[in-house]
Amino acid sequence: MRPVPLSNPPNPWDSTSVEYLERAPEVKLDVYEDRTRTILAKNDSPDVGFTYSVNPYRGCFHACAYCYARPGHEYLSFGAGTDFDRKIVVKVNAPELLRAEFRKKKWRRQTVVFSGVTDCYQPLEASYRLTRRCLEVCVEARNPVAVITKAPLIERDIDVLQALARVASVHVTVSVPLWDQEKARAVEPYVATPTRRMRIVRTLTDAGISVSVNVAPIIPGLGDEEIPKILTAARDAGATGANYVLLRLPGPVAQVFEERMRAAMPLRVERILHRIRETRGGKLYDARFGVRGQGEGEYAAMIRNLFLATASRLGLRVGCLMVDEAVTTDAKDGDARLEQGGQGEQGEGEQGEKDEQGEKDGQGEKRRNAPDARPKQLTFMVSAK
Repeated sequence: MRPVPLSNPPNPWDSTSVEYLERAPEVKLDVYEDRTRTILAKNDSPDVGFTYSVNPYRGCFHACAYCYARPGHEYLSFGAGTDFDRKIVVKVNAPELLRAEFRKKKWRRQTVVFSGVTDCYQPLEASYRLTRRCLEVCVEARNPVAVITKAPLIERDIDVLQALARVASVHVTVSVPLWDQEKARAVEPYVATPTRRMRIVRTLTDAGISVSVNVAPIIPGLGDEEIPKILTAARDAGATGANYVLLRLPGPVAQVFEERMRAAMPLRVERILHRIRETRGGKLYDARFGVRGQGEGEYAAMIRNLFLATASRLGLRVGCLMVDEAVTTDAKDGDARLEQGGQGEQGEGEQGEKDEQGEKDGQGEKRRNAPDARPKQLTFMVSAK
């Protein structure tokens, strides 16, 4: 694992900040084991197509420049930059907590999404196996599941996914925001290549698993031009549906994204920022419900029309395929509203609007004034060299 220089936006929770006069120190992976008391996150955002999610990990090694989950790390007294990428919180008791939730009389077998915040199949899952164990709990409880990921590691769990398909239902969404490999590497430095992600789609569909592709987030001025290539590859790989989410840059994410784009694409970054502002009323972000996932203005409409026209031509169903009452539409219906299925971003899930502490873009300032908003559950740390 290549160390990266420390770089975090100022944390609004901290009363002090540090500036390095010379080169910043390098950051290696730190893993924090969290014995949290709850595991089901309940979402009430009208922009998200599911209610319940399980997030076994906070922070993500994929280090996607655009990840909208970064602000949640600040509530742990970490930073939203390299801390988010390299200080990973692992909820080691997630399977046991999920089993306890399913045993409650009030539980009605609603669809549970893995995961609405960071990728549940990021590299640490290879050793911790928390997502797999949680899925096994879902099989035991015959509970419907949806998964959002970018990681080939999901192929390890095909046997569990097939078992879920037999006893309940399961749907997998693979996030592919860019098709050009060099662009993808610049924005998502530790994620599998786009072509490798399409092999995930093929492998899962060959195994009888329902799969869709999320073109998320679409980065105006960079990723929108690749929508036809992504959707064509998705159709060829066996995907039956597709969705998209426009780039979202809440709070410190805007600074992280701009800094990394200036470093990776110095000749193109101004065009990208200009196009983002075209879709956000002159700003880099608009947190209003109903707008933040799709944007406004002529350029946002162009992106939407291109996506819908391409999906229609390829015969891909458009909409959120992971909810209890899935809302879908024929792609030819230009007036139908796309359901937002996360950035998959996690994340990308891209990837849920709310993590276990309840942070939401539209309530960020209120949360920062709440005296008890920071969790104090971290109990053990292992440094992985």
